[in-house]
Amino acid sequence: MQYDNTNKGVLFRNQEKGEGDKKPDYTGKLNVAGKDFRLAGWLRESKTGTKFLSVSVSEPKAKGAADEL
Repeated sequence: MQYDNTNKGVLFRNQEKGEGDKKPDYTGKLNVAGKDFRLAGWLRESKTGTKFLSVSVSEPKAKGAADEL
Protein backbone atom coordinates (compact mmCIF):
# COMPACT_ATOMS: atom_id res chain seq x y z
CA MET A 1 0.00 0.00 0.00
CA GLN A 2 1.34 3.46 -0.96
CA TYR A 3 1.43 6.25 1.64
CA ASP A 4 -1.14 9.02 1.03
CA ASN A 5 0.33 12.43 1.88
CA THR A 6 -2.72 14.45 0.79
CA ASN A 7 -3.25 17.43 3.13
CA LYS A 8 0.09 16.82 4.87
CA GLY A 9 3.45 18.52 4.86
CA VAL A 10 6.97 18.30 6.22
CA LEU A 11 9.67 20.80 7.20
CA PHE A 12 13.40 20.05 7.46
CA ARG A 13 16.08 22.25 9.02
CA ASN A 14 17.92 24.17 6.30
CA GLN A 15 21.54 22.97 6.60
CA GLU A 16 22.73 25.57 4.06
CA LYS A 17 21.65 28.63 6.08
CA GLY A 18 24.53 30.77 7.33
CA GLU A 19 24.69 33.32 10.14
CA GLY A 20 22.73 36.45 9.19
CA ASP A 21 21.42 34.71 6.08
CA LYS A 22 17.82 35.52 5.07
CA LYS A 23 17.21 31.99 3.81
CA PRO A 24 14.51 30.09 5.72
CA ASP A 25 15.48 28.11 8.80
CA TYR A 26 13.24 25.27 7.58
CA THR A 27 12.13 24.17 4.10
CA GLY A 28 9.85 21.45 2.86
CA LYS A 29 6.76 20.46 0.94
CA LEU A 30 3.06 20.72 1.61
CA ASN A 31 0.18 18.99 -0.17
CA VAL A 32 -3.29 20.57 -0.10
CA ALA A 33 -6.18 18.77 -1.79
CA GLY A 34 -3.73 16.86 -3.99
CA LYS A 35 -1.70 19.91 -5.11
CA ASP A 36 1.96 20.28 -4.05
CA PHE A 37 3.43 23.51 -2.66
CA ARG A 38 6.80 24.68 -1.32
CA LEU A 39 6.92 25.47 2.38
CA ALA A 40 9.46 27.71 4.16
CA GLY A 41 9.74 28.62 7.83
CA TRP A 42 11.71 31.18 9.82
CA LEU A 43 12.30 31.08 13.57
CA ARG A 44 11.17 34.41 15.05
CA GLU A 45 10.68 36.04 18.42
CA SER A 46 7.85 38.43 19.28
CA LYS A 47 8.36 41.75 21.08
CA THR A 48 7.25 40.01 24.28
CA GLY A 49 9.86 37.26 23.85
CA THR A 50 7.54 34.49 22.65
CA LYS A 51 9.26 32.28 20.06
CA PHE A 52 7.28 31.21 16.99
CA LEU A 53 7.65 29.86 13.46
CA SER A 54 6.70 32.18 10.60
CA VAL A 55 5.78 30.25 7.43
CA SER A 56 5.43 30.97 3.73
CA VAL A 57 3.69 28.81 1.12
CA SER A 58 4.50 29.15 -2.58
CA GLU A 59 4.02 27.36 -5.89
CA PRO A 60 6.68 24.76 -6.67
CA LYS A 61 9.53 26.03 -8.83
CA ALA A 62 10.01 24.78 -12.35
CA LYS A 63 12.75 22.16 -12.61
CA GLY A 64 16.13 23.76 -13.26
CA ALA A 65 15.15 27.13 -11.73
CA ALA A 66 17.60 28.75 -9.30
CA ASP A 67 16.75 28.50 -5.60
CA GLU A 68 15.27 31.83 -4.51
CA LEU A 69 14.67 31.02 -0.83
